[in-house]
Amino acid sequence: MARIGYARVSTADQDHAVQLAALTGAGCDLIRSETASGSNIAGRPELATILAFIGKSDTLVVTRVDRLARSIGDLQDIVRTLRSKGAALQVTEQPIDTRTAAGKAFLDMLGVFAEFETNLRRERQLEGIARAKAAGVYKGRAPSIDVSAITALKAKGVGPAEIARRLGIGRASVYRVLGKA
Repeated sequence: MARIGYARVSTADQDHAVQLAALTGAGCDLIRSETASGSNIAGRPELATILAFIGKSDTLVVTRVDRLARSIGDLQDIVRTLRSKGAALQVTEQPIDTRTAAGKAFLDMLGVFAEFETNLRRERQLEGIARAKAAGVYKGRAPSIDVSAITALKAKGVGPAEIARRLGIGRASVYRVLGKA
């Protein structure tokens, strides 16, 4: 009956310390942490490791539902995985324990709100970008590929693979530029 803690922050300038202290206080035998987006479960090796090795009667402990998942689909997938292994989920800052009916219901409600918050944030970001573009302020990311260098090398008879190697870019980028020329 191990208690396995999972802590996650989204960016490198954030700190795991508060979550780690809460998980230690909750009696976790093992705590894994990572810095990764919570918008999907892909690219989160520590979570994948926990889900692969958690066993019967073990409990995955997180401080808040949004530390685990920000989409209801991902959250339900995680809970299904835990349930299939005979494990449970407990959230320290919210009354969630998937071993109880009330805990399961509250988990689903919080998952919906976490996904709603993510969608609102995405909408606000897109609105801000649209306003900045309309005002002529937003130019996007600076081009990282020198189109003139690609066309000059191609004119000299250099092949796409060699152009990519010389310029330190991907072949697909070279083909994309040459396809537009």
